[in-house]
Amino acid sequence: MPEAVSYLKCAFLIGAGATLVMDIWATARKRLLGISPLDYALVGRWLAYLARGRFRHDPIGASAPVKGERLSGWIAHYLIGIVFAAALLALWGLDWARHPTLGPALLVGIGSVAAPFFVMQPGMGAGVAASRTPHPAAARLHSLVTHGIFGLGLYGAGWVTSWLDTFQWRSFW
Repeated sequence: MPEAVSYLKCAFLIGAGATLVMDIWATARKRLLGISPLDYALVGRWLAYLARGRFRHDPIGASAPVKGERLSGWIAHYLIGIVFAAALLALWGLDWARHPTLGPALLVGIGSVAAPFFVMQPGMGAGVAASRTPHPAAARLHSLVTHGIFGLGLYGAGWVTSWLDTFQWRSFW
């Protein structure tokens, strides 16, 4: 299989798998701790307004809903996970996907918290690193933990992907 196809396959499987792990964590966190996960409809709304030239909302929940926002928010959520997996592979190469190690996965996972801290939260009216929320320190901690879980998901999905590749999964692609 050409290396570019392997790269795309690995980025897709690892990114989608890691994002799924993050979503499982969000569901468990809600059930165990009563902390609601992010409403991805709001992400879709923010992206729809962004395409129309409006970057900042005060807050996003006060902006009028947009048709298809929930679906587009969920699609964006998984695509962003795939992009971060692609970044991991761009930095550490396909050898990482063949023999995953925890350090790079955690570095990318925890580092990915910069996107919500400095782009999404300010754009959605929550301020830089949730500074305009009722409990900024708690919001930051939850974001860091969630993105750490995403990093663990990158590692786990990397292992699953390498295991599937070992058993001739590549012939399916």
